[in-house]
Amino acid sequence: MTIKAPTVRIEPWSEDDLDLLRAANAPEMMDQLGGPETEEQLINRHQRYVDLSADRTGKGRMFRIVLLSSGQAAGTIGFWEQTWNGERVYETGWSVLPGFQGRGVATAGTSAVVEVARAERKHRYLHAFPSVTNGPSNAVCRKAGFDLVGECDFAYPPGQIHRSNDWRLDLQATPRDRD
Repeated sequence: MTIKAPTVRIEPWSEDDLDLLRAANAPEMMDQLGGPETEEQLINRHQRYVDLSADRTGKGRMFRIVLLSSGQAAGTIGFWEQTWNGERVYETGWSVLPGFQGRGVATAGTSAVVEVARAERKHRYLHAFPSVTNGPSNAVCRKAGFDLVGECDFAYPPGQIHRSNDWRLDLQATPRDRD
């Protein structure tokens, strides 16, 4: 049986997306990230996402992932500046709501966000740091063309160290350069 990955678009995060962030804050969605956030933490995160989406200096962007077929918001994705091993890079992260998981939504959204980050022409590398135990997110990285650099200790949320995989994508390479 072949399952065609859904076609998605990414739309800039807006003031109207707080409920999407609340839906992504479910315990089963946050188990790899230190657990659900409080309402105050969610409101603060939402404002950071709104501000980042309005930024045009290359600091990053946040998006909602939307299914083209239905217009439904299926998750969140973004990229932001980070210093990693002494180098300024972009980091990416995503969250796909349970009803849309396992259907290619995260991979399609990640591929779209790669193109937005590439168009910024600011940093050479885009990194992702899924937990070594998060098989689905590690698969997204592989399918989206990231190279596995290796395991690392990564702090998220701040102060909580997790064993993660460091996946890296060269934003200066064309997709066929990576093959």
